[in-house]
Amino acid sequence: MTLWVRFKSGGETGFGVLEGDRVQVHSGDMFSGATATGEARELSGLDLLTPCTPSKMIGLWNNFRALAAKLDLSTPAEPLYFLKAPNSFLGTGETIRRPAGYGGPVVYEGEIGIVIGKRCSGISEAEAAGHIFGYTCVNDVTAFGILNKDESFAQWTRAKSFDGFGVFGPAIATGVDPMTLSIRTVLNGDERQNYPVSDMVFPPHKLVGMLSHDMTLMPGDVVACGTSIGVGSMKQPENTVEVTIEGVGTLSNTYVN
Repeated sequence: MTLWVRFKSGGETGFGVLEGDRVQVHSGDMFSGATATGEARELSGLDLLTPCTPSKMIGLWNNFRALAAKLDLSTPAEPLYFLKAPNSFLGTGETIRRPAGYGGPVVYEGEIGIVIGKRCSGISEAEAAGHIFGYTCVNDVTAFGILNKDESFAQWTRAKSFDGFGVFGPAIATGVDPMTLSIRTVLNGDERQNYPVSDMVFPPHKLVGMLSHDMTLMPGDVVACGTSIGVGSMKQPENTVEVTIEGVGTLSNTYVN
């Protein structure tokens, strides 16, 4: 397993492999031909950025059986999804803020994210492994009161694309089997979610294959695989929300109402 991160130090940005409390700096392209420079940086002296810069984030709805059963939803025949705009992307340690002019509930959703490593279009499930770079933690933040505010049109894009609502990181883990992983979300010290990837309706390789028939997936794109039971709103004036996937890392942010 390898953990890839992007960082900023002063006015400089870079990327590398996280090893304990140090980052082994690399040059080139993270997704193709990254080369170790021999330089190591102390993690304490770096600001971690989102671990990649996606052209898009695809978010799944109704992709976990336990939540579908709780909500009395039928199993979808194909992936149901929305897009989160690039302005929403936010890294670990950064502050999520309530959108100006919106007074309704703001909801956390702890998820696992697939990071694409190789351009793919129209591929099969069997081919998907060769196009997935790794996995990351996602907090798919939602202005829940906007979703169905207009009876004539469900506003998925608006509700989920406010600045700072597409939170992911801190790293991309390669060389892991996603089907052995679980997602744990802790809000203000209380565990709210703890569910296995294996409960997915469309697991990662199948999901990437199917999505690639709808749109071309590019290196760095993130597929947020959907969430399960335990989603809730962040009600305190200041909230700490952590999404942890063992072996991948902990995505930690403050949300300010």
